[in-house]
Amino acid sequence: MTAPRSQARSAARLAAVQALYQHEMEGTAQAKLLDEFHQHRLGAEIEDELYADAEVEFFDDVVKGVLARTDEIDELLQARLTEGWTLKRLDKTMLQVLRAGAYELMARPDVPIASAISEYVDVAKAFFDDREAKFVNGVLDAVAKEVR
Repeated sequence: MTAPRSQARSAARLAAVQALYQHEMEGTAQAKLLDEFHQHRLGAEIEDELYADAEVEFFDDVVKGVLARTDEIDELLQARLTEGWTLKRLDKTMLQVLRAGAYELMARPDVPIASAISEYVDVAKAFFDDREAKFVNGVLDAVAKEVR
């Protein structure tokens, strides 16, 4: 049984953030990273935790898109941070949430702005508390105003 599309997309977004985090921390090459997630994570059971079936093409697009456009995305994000803050100061997971969200707003006009933002706020809530989730909402809202 496959997950409904919205659930599959949500799972793809969460997995994309995890893959981007792994790339950031370990420098895993893109092809190896995608293969590892395709083979062992998406829709798999790890330590009794079932990873939801993710929309693989969407996952691939977000991961590849962020990796291909990191400099452009980071410039966009940096311009929306409060003065005195830099991307380097952000938690590494938070940075990947913002990068993935910004990429989706820039490159996926098929995804409504409100959907993209609320999805990444939900991803942020998987790792952080409400304060950080509100931060994601604010930054991505500012990105959306710039790119859409």
